[in-house]
Amino acid sequence: MPEIKYSDIKPTTDFRDLVKIMEILRRECPWDRKQTHESIKDLMVEEIYEAIDAIDKQDFDDLRKELGDLLLHIVFHAEMAREKARFDINDVVFSIQEKLIRRHPHVFGDTQVDGEAAVLKNWERIKQTEGGQKSVLGGVPAQLPALLRAQRMQEKAGGVGFDWKEWQPAWEKLREEIGEFEELIASGNKDALSDEFGDVLFSMVNVGRLLKLNAEDSLRLTNNKFQRRFEYIEKKLAEIGKVPGDVTLDEMDVLWNEAKTLE
Repeated sequence: MPEIKYSDIKPTTDFRDLVKIMEILRRECPWDRKQTHESIKDLMVEEIYEAIDAIDKQDFDDLRKELGDLLLHIVFHAEMAREKARFDINDVVFSIQEKLIRRHPHVFGDTQVDGEAAVLKNWERIKQTEGGQKSVLGGVPAQLPALLRAQRMQEKAGGVGFDWKEWQPAWEKLREEIGEFEELIASGNKDALSDEFGDVLFSMVNVGRLLKLNAEDSLRLTNNKFQRRFEYIEKKLAEIGKVPGDVTLDEMDVLWNEAKTLE
């Protein structure tokens, strides 16, 4: 049977066709051929954040596209590994299935659980036995954004009992840290001030976590809100031929409150 011409290739819903297209690109496209695991890792991170943005906006058409971009990166990395005889996409698919089955003994085995907390506890116990992990915190990547890493470490520690049962004690700890931070402000000791500021942020994450809030999500949404309102200020000032530096803070505050009211 003659080989299909590249010009005849059309999109399908078959995952194997995506893998084949990636193999072709690695042979035929100068840019794709040049890439390495290292060269595209930042692009993969960017795609993850674009998918998160689509989720925040509840834009599911965009989410579909962004998930495709993420899937492309998985196939891309797997193809580069296959070329070096390290592993291939089939190994990737097998390994995640094997992990899911192993870490859900209450579904694929005889383990009995009485709720979500027991599931998470079993997950962490099983995970610690894998790969000689010495600490429950070992599975939290150091490269995570700081707020997200703080929350994940707190969750991991909480999963083995190092946690408050309610948010109130965490709130008292936060107030204590704020007091220590306030006392240091006048000291001029920047290193100590930075350390205490970190303690305040860490404690705030802990309060939010115990209230079932996600610090990274909350701050990202607030960042977006700040951007929308500040851009409203810029837009209204541009209508009269001005920029923020041309007016007072009080004048900008009036426009800020207008933006807030419109929301």
